[in-house]
Amino acid sequence: MTSPVIPTIRPARPEDVPAVVAMVHELAEYERAPEQCHLTTEQLTSALFTTAPGRGVASDGPSWSGRTTAPALFGHVAVDEHDEPVGFALWFLNFSTWAGVHGIYLEDLYVRPATRGTGAGRLLLATLADICVRRGYQRLDWQMIDWNPAAGFYASIGAEQTSEWVPYRLSGAALRELATTAGTRTGD
Repeated sequence: MTSPVIPTIRPARPEDVPAVVAMVHELAEYERAPEQCHLTTEQLTSALFTTAPGRGVASDGPSWSGRTTAPALFGHVAVDEHDEPVGFALWFLNFSTWAGVHGIYLEDLYVRPATRGTGAGRLLLATLADICVRRGYQRLDWQMIDWNPAAGFYASIGAEQTSEWVPYRLSGAALRELATTAGTRTGD
């Protein structure tokens, strides 16, 4: 019997985007919410590979703080022996005002079912942990749906559930309504 090939982890490249988008849609199906997933290849390409994400242009010069902007979303892929993506991690930086340092927020982690059990998920998380340690970040955060069987895996690597923090979300009409009360601003 042949043992499974251990995937390689590398930063996502533009040519990986269609596969990552397909896997995001697979994840939405797995989480029983395919109708809520509208991600396109163009959106993810823009988010990962432009220098001013969220502004709809590749570069709009210096940001409000005078710094050159950089991508706000980062991605890593687990690839098979043919360099085809079989899993991914999409993440961005957060900041702890208490610790005074950045951390990583893992937006999504997914490994295709045929590749599960090869260590791909652990390697993706280990890659993000390595980035944290090398850059002096103190934590790697993520959320998962409450019925996901990966909870046991996360516990096995030392991750702790943070039940004292309750997630909130503002979206849709409520988001637009609150925005109308912002008043006059001079820029973002």
